[in-house]
Amino acid sequence: MLRKQAPSLRRGFAAVSDNVQPNRVHGGLKDQDRIFQNIYDKYGRDLTSAQKRGDWYKTKEIILKGDKWIIDEMKKSGLRGRGGAGFPSGLKWSFMNPPGWEKNVGAKYLVVNADEGEPGTCKDREIIRKEPHKLVEGCLVAGRAMNATAAYIYIRGEFYNEAVQLQTAINEAYKAGLIGKNACGSGYDFDVYIHRGMGAYICGEETALIESIEGKAGKPRLKPPFPAGVGLFGRPTTVTNVETVAVAPTILRRGGDWFASFGRERNSGTKLFCVSGHVNEPCTFEEEMSIPLKELLEKHCGGVVGGWDNLLGVVPGGSSVPIMPKDTCENVLMDFDALRDVGSGLGTAAVIVMNKSTDVIRAIQRFSAFYKHESCGQCTPCREGTTYLQKMMDRFYTGQAKEREIDMIFELTKEIEGHTICALGDAAAWPVQGLIKSFRPVMVDRINEFQKNNNVSYGGWLEGGKVKDGKVVGSPIPADAFHGHH
Repeated sequence: MLRKQAPSLRRGFAAVSDNVQPNRVHGGLKDQDRIFQNIYDKYGRDLTSAQKRGDWYKTKEIILKGDKWIIDEMKKSGLRGRGGAGFPSGLKWSFMNPPGWEKNVGAKYLVVNADEGEPGTCKDREIIRKEPHKLVEGCLVAGRAMNATAAYIYIRGEFYNEAVQLQTAINEAYKAGLIGKNACGSGYDFDVYIHRGMGAYICGEETALIESIEGKAGKPRLKPPFPAGVGLFGRPTTVTNVETVAVAPTILRRGGDWFASFGRERNSGTKLFCVSGHVNEPCTFEEEMSIPLKELLEKHCGGVVGGWDNLLGVVPGGSSVPIMPKDTCENVLMDFDALRDVGSGLGTAAVIVMNKSTDVIRAIQRFSAFYKHESCGQCTPCREGTTYLQKMMDRFYTGQAKEREIDMIFELTKEIEGHTICALGDAAAWPVQGLIKSFRPVMVDRINEFQKNNNVSYGGWLEGGKVKDGKVVGSPIPADAFHGHH
């Protein structure tokens, strides 16, 4: 698959080439290798049904093997965080047990991020809805790895039915003695709590999530100290994604080497992909990492609406990663490194497909409105930058701008990116950067079209436009699309 790549890209792949099987093509995951056996909701969600599918099997043995064994297996599996950042999970968990951790007597927490506010992403919701016991068992084994005393599952408030489903599963597990005092008869005590959020995207950031559980406004904290040192209620804490935790018990039962046998080096395992947009069958499914994007769309989603040639672009990892044009989508593999090499990212593996019926400027403008709305306002580059991005994107949508302003908005994204406490600034900047990189001619055409009938200067001012009594007159301001005025 990689040989077709342009020579400049080939170098980028060298670091992660398949040394073991150089010509291996990824994809075509067999049913027996799927971790989420009930993702299509064909079977029951209750404890008995979950146990029939292999959940809670030999969990006591796993717990008794202890923290070091669990962390070593997770490192061996090569699992990288499934929440978007892709940090190696085994390594992250090990931060909870620094030398002499036993002397720090008191509570330690595992916090599971089930906020899932990234537009386009709907995998964690499916896990909680259809396979809640995988998450509860995952909390127990991950908690044992970190020597945690309790898990808090921070779930998005809008996920009402999912929260009910999850609480039912937790109640079943308590009743069966699988969690709580002497969990699974192992001598290890572990509690699981649900905390319902109020639907703020910023609370998906780990330190903002901790602040929110503590009853404060969801605003990210400065790091250091990192949560593994000072986290929830001032105690050592690890925040991790639902999918990362839910796959852990299966990995530990089957062995880290089994999980590492899927996908390319450094991109191992299976992954839930959630595909939306212009495909014939939008869905969430499990597939091997490093599967080619084209195969993923044609095999699982019935292809692009109007055929592959009707494809305009794909956002491969939720709204915060840059859009890829069709020619990039032809050969790209769906994993962390391959997508990074083409200037995008795997993120949460939420694939948003846009065919030629899409107004791509309108799509990115809509993303900009979202990030402006969700910024917590703590960092000036993000608070002011997302506001300017949205106002400029409103104008680019109608074409009410100068061509040079495309370079100005690009410069603005670079002033935001990397200059904020959390990654929301980056998330706001990247979609606009992707639009300019891949679809600049579309933006120029729209500006030229508008110029035919209007004499526009910088800032979208039309000839004769002025400010009178604090209001702009003689120069229409493109309405804020977020409130549906377009």
